[in-house]
Amino acid sequence: MKLIRIISTFLCLFGLYSCAEYSVKNNQKNEKLYYSSSGFALIYDDNLFIQKIINKKMNNDEIKVMHNLLKANTPVKIINPSNSKVIETKIYKKANFPEIFSVVVSAKIAETLDLDNENPFVEIIEIKKNKTFVAKKSNTFDEEKNVAGQAPVNEVQMNDLTKVESKSKKKSLKKNSFTLVISDFYYEDSANNLMKELIKKNNFDNLVVKKINNKKYRLLAGPFKNFNALKTTYISLNEIGFENLNIYRD
Repeated sequence: MKLIRIISTFLCLFGLYSCAEYSVKNNQKNEKLYYSSSGFALIYDDNLFIQKIINKKMNNDEIKVMHNLLKANTPVKIINPSNSKVIETKIYKKANFPEIFSVVVSAKIAETLDLDNENPFVEIIEIKKNKTFVAKKSNTFDEEKNVAGQAPVNEVQMNDLTKVESKSKKKSLKKNSFTLVISDFYYEDSANNLMKELIKKNNFDNLVVKKINNKKYRLLAGPFKNFNALKTTYISLNEIGFENLNIYRD
């Protein structure tokens, strides 16, 4: 009799647990997560395609955007956070390009957004599709500018970013330099040997080994005066097998 009660109790508990589990799963909404990212834009040039840095071509005189994750025709908003200028458009093509960049934009977009060619930092946001979507240049009103100025950047493609002071026409922004971290080593000789090899075979002329502590030696490239100056070295290191390189801004 006790055995029957035990079995009955177990079955009841199992049934309740199953119902609860099913209920939780059913309550989860399959809402789409919209893409949002911040980082540096690669401004398109035909030479980038010829050199196989980008695997797709596009017209530089038109509002065109390529991305490595978002599919073609995905509506997006490209923002220049330094001046709050915005363009709403669609992904022209899905393309492959170096991971250091968040997006590829045409020269027309760079001009319209008034991007800094040396440090072309942008925000890219996927926007909800609707039947009346039209690619356009957006005007940001004063209230939106205030919100944009207070909002933190969600994702940045660098480490140790210095905080930018409030933007004022009377004050000039501090000039930063960039350093590229190639690798860390336990032994100083190992770091020096790789540095000599890279200088010999790849003609890098701005490498240095820095002692972090008694058990860590860091091989660095730089400093570079701006992000644009850094990207050539970054891409060259990618091509010979160095991936997921960290960038520091001083």
